[in-house]
Amino acid sequence: MSQDNQQSTTTIFQLFKQAVTGKDQDFTSGSLRKAIFLLSIPMILEMLMESIFALVDIIYVSQVSVNAVATIGLTESVITLVYAVAIGLSMAATAVVARRIGEKDKKGASQAAVQVIILGFAVAMIISVIGILYPKEILGLMGAELDLIEEGYGYTQILLGGNLTIMFLFLINAIFRGAGNASIAMWTLILSNGLNIILDPIFIFGFGPIPAYGVEGAAIATTIGRGTAVVWQLIALFYGFGKIKIAFRDLVIKVTVMVNLIKVSLGGIGQFLIGTSSWVFLMRIMSEFGSEVLAGYTIAIRIMMFTLMPAWGMSNAAATLVGQNLGAKKPDRAEKSVWITGKYAAYFMGFVSVIYVIFAPTFLSWFSEDPVVVKNGALCLQIIAAGYIFYAYGMVIIQSFNGSGDTKTPTYINFVCFWLFQLPFAYLAAIYFDLGPMGVFLSITLAEVLIAVIGIWLFKKGKWKTVQV
Repeated sequence: MSQDNQQSTTTIFQLFKQAVTGKDQDFTSGSLRKAIFLLSIPMILEMLMESIFALVDIIYVSQVSVNAVATIGLTESVITLVYAVAIGLSMAATAVVARRIGEKDKKGASQAAVQVIILGFAVAMIISVIGILYPKEILGLMGAELDLIEEGYGYTQILLGGNLTIMFLFLINAIFRGAGNASIAMWTLILSNGLNIILDPIFIFGFGPIPAYGVEGAAIATTIGRGTAVVWQLIALFYGFGKIKIAFRDLVIKVTVMVNLIKVSLGGIGQFLIGTSSWVFLMRIMSEFGSEVLAGYTIAIRIMMFTLMPAWGMSNAAATLVGQNLGAKKPDRAEKSVWITGKYAAYFMGFVSVIYVIFAPTFLSWFSEDPVVVKNGALCLQIIAAGYIFYAYGMVIIQSFNGSGDTKTPTYINFVCFWLFQLPFAYLAAIYFDLGPMGVFLSITLAEVLIAVIGIWLFKKGKWKTVQV
């Protein structure tokens, strides 16, 4: 190895170490490529850990029954509505905290953190009551058959009942990301999902005095893992491990700050409610084709998320850079960071798409021996992967709007692409024109292509640079 190569390798290793250990950085000056690297690495690792757990979870559950896998698919379609609220609020948290950090206003950033936590707690309590009281009715509305409902309602009840852990995990990590403390968010998810992976087989199949809970055990393990991580998050906030530190005396409602957060989050909640409700309806259409097809679709989406998450991590890095640089009155630097991040994400996703198109049947066979499950899951993975480069740019652009505090524009984009295009196309293609599951798969890819095209066009107009939060 030449001396230049050795120096390059050493520099990359040092930057990687700096990224995961979370040394405080000023992302409003200096090299943008270095800033993107330092923010993206912990965010990518964070998202990879999340997707690894999703794969491990489905491997364990697939050993229980096809109904168990389908239960996870249907429940997660409903849980995405919880995610919509959590992600909407987290977008507001990231945008406002990043803007305050860019303005060097750490007190304002801490006040925003407290208010978003209070909001998240209130919403989670409402959802918990509904989930605990009506799990069977929820699965029934999703089109589940009676035997699936009886086997899987406990999973739905536990996950929805314990949704506070989901809400806080999203919101507090968003606070850390907005502050530029991406490594703290990364270690939080490593703790959460590491525990999940260890506890999953124990509660699903039983161990010692712990009985085999089946698919319900997966929900128990997940809730314990997430709950432990939330405790760690709160410790990090109260002890000030990063740029944000809060005290018990700060736990009061500040109307002005909360109203500002609600105003920013409404657009975010709206855009994700549109997007996630679209996924719910797609799952409802898929349920028309039986549990085997539904299981194949669920497994394919889990595999897809494994590589979608790193691109999502990069897009979160772009959101933080946009927010902090707008706060520092550097809009051109904010814009440049988006194009560089989008290019890196496209390179990665383009490579992955080739792998998925070629090896999709092999990947599906790792999770199921049922030929119907493998056939439909592989087809889903191949069709969606064909649009991966558009996914990359679409995610980075949309998150950049959100990072600026402009959550309305992505809401309009989602409304057009999901409700006015994707859902009608999926129904007509799958049911009316009798394409079956392929009609749903095509609608997903084409909608994401449309999002990327419209998003880039609106981003170039530059109105997001003038948003105040």
